[in-house]
Order: sequence, then C-alpha cells, then structure tokens
Amino acid sequence: MKKEKTKIPVYFHTKQMEFHPKYEWALGNRIKHPESTKRAESIFKAIKSHKELFDLKEPERIPLASIRANHSYELVTLYNSAASLPDGQAFYPSVFPDKKKSRPDPTNIKHAGFYCFDSGTPLDSKTWLAASWSAASAYAAGEEIYKGRSSVAYAISRPPGHHASKDSYGGYCYFNNAAIVAKLLKKKGRVVILDIDFHHGNGTQEVFYKDDKVLTISIHGDPRDYFPFFWGFSSEIGAGKGEGYNLNVILPPKTKFPAYKKALLETVFPTIKRFEPDYLILSAGFDTYKLDPVGDFLLETSDFEKIGKLISSLDLPTVVLQEGGYFTKDLGKNAVSLLRGFV
Repeated sequence: MKKEKTKIPVYFHTKQMEFHPKYEWALGNRIKHPESTKRAESIFKAIKSHKELFDLKEPERIPLASIRANHSYELVTLYNSAASLPDGQAFYPSVFPDKKKSRPDPTNIKHAGFYCFDSGTPLDSKTWLAASWSAASAYAAGEEIYKGRSSVAYAISRPPGHHASKDSYGGYCYFNNAAIVAKLLKKKGRVVILDIDFHHGNGTQEVFYKDDKVLTISIHGDPRDYFPFFWGFSSEIGAGKGEGYNLNVILPPKTKFPAYKKALLETVFPTIKRFEPDYLILSAGFDTYKLDPVGDFLLETSDFEKIGKLISSLDLPTVVLQEGGYFTKDLGKNAVSLLRGFV
C-alpha cells in the first residue's frame, strides 16, 4: 500500500484580517500601506488550493503569559490603550523622544512614539486583536514541533513580527512571533532562528543578543540603504554570553539565486552546524522576490523551493513563520514554493 505523504500543518485565524492599515509615511511621502490584508488572502488562497500538501488549522488563543514573557508590560499596555480608539481611527507616531530624557505613559496613545521606531506602523482598535492572533498562529505552529507532532509547521503570521523587540515596535511588527516560539522551544533544546526576509530582523536580534542558547542569523540587503538602517551590520555579533551567537549576512542589490545559495552553503549552514541546534525557526520573508516593491533581490518563484530544500537538508524540526513579502499577486505562490521544499 502506498504511504500517504504527511501534510504540513498551517495555522491562521480570520481575526488576523481585522486590522487594516491604510497608509504609511515613507521618506516623507504618504503611500498606500504595503502590509495589507491582501497579503494573507494571497497566501491563504494558495494554501487552500493545495490540500494535498497542507492541513489548514485554526489556532487557539495564545496564553497571555507567553506574550508577557516576551514583551514589556508597557508595550502590552500601549496596545490595550489603542484598543479603545474609535473604529476607523488610527494613530501614527510623529514624535520620537530621547528615551533617556522621557517619562512615557503607555495609557496615553500620544506617547506611542516612545515605543515605536518608525512612522509607518500605526495603532488602532484592532491592532491588539490581529497581532495577538498572529502570535497565536505562530505559537500553535511552535507547539506542533515542541510536542513532536510534525517535523515542519507553518504560521501565516500577519501582521509579521521580526522587527518588534521586547519593548518596541515598528516595521509593521507588533509582537515578535519568532521570539515567542523560540522561548517555547528553548525549554527542550538549542534554537537557531534563520531570518531570510529582505530586511534585517532587528527585533529578533535584540531579544537574543545576550543569549547563548539561541543563535540568530539574518541574511538581508545592505542596511546602509534599506530598512531598518540602524541595525543589521556584520559587526553585530552578540554581547556577553551571547557574543558569537549573532550573524548578519549582507548581500548586494540584484542578488540572484546562485549568490544566495553560496551564502547559505558557505556561511550560514556551517555556522548553524557548529551551533548544533535542536530546532530551527525560519522567519520567511518573500520581499527577496524579483518583483517585490520594497526589496532589491532577484529571486524567482522556483528559487524559493530550492531554498526550502536546502534548509530542510539541515534535518532540523522547523517552524516557518511568515514575515514580509509585498507583491501580493505572487505572494501565495512564493510561500507554497518554499514549503514544497520541505515536503
């Protein structure tokens, strides 16, 4: 009798779609917000059309303790404060004070700029709802791996998470989903977080910068030219116990698959193997796609399957978390392509 292929569990909750940022300020210009619900819709539709590959599931509510273990009381309070805003009203921070000289009040939405590092990540009455269910999807995918039910699991985490730190948000990110999953998996072993989004995962790096039990690796565009600008340089290697446990790999504009593969095989994978992790978390951004409006690499849809196969060859239980990717027409196809590499 032919053995049936194991399907990849995929987690998503429709409440993640209730947050609708309309615009952002980018380099002084007001533009249509890239982090729209169309992103999740594209992925969800593609996943549903491949029932032979995926088992689509709805997560349970994330334990509040798992959020509080990863994010400060003040940040959580700020999001709760935003929940009381009138429906349809969004707050965009425009004042970003010197943190050493400020005494913020997280119950005052006007003080959001103390906790935010850009002007493109708004707060409204649905931010907490969508972000907490995004974290719930990530947590549920993490539990699949933690409990040994699957060797790979995927969360359509929208909003994304890798720019959020313990006490700050930005880059369209509110809760750091990778950090939440890593804290769970850490209970059983060593964890590597590999971030393949076009933009550096500054929040993830900050959370684990002094941690020697979590190896953080980000492969991205040059932060001198691309968001988040202040972080993501090769000199950032960790501190204290975490020194040597953070790696940033910068690739040039117009990078194609051969150069990307070379970076994985010659730099990233040897670092991971030396660390000898028990689990892998993949922060999967698809803004490395050739048509993405906010990235500058030239990866094809078929390249993502090759990347998935390369990463799966590490033979580690893997949680795949959705990060960036803003060419919505092909986003679903690109996500499926990457996941095919793990089948």
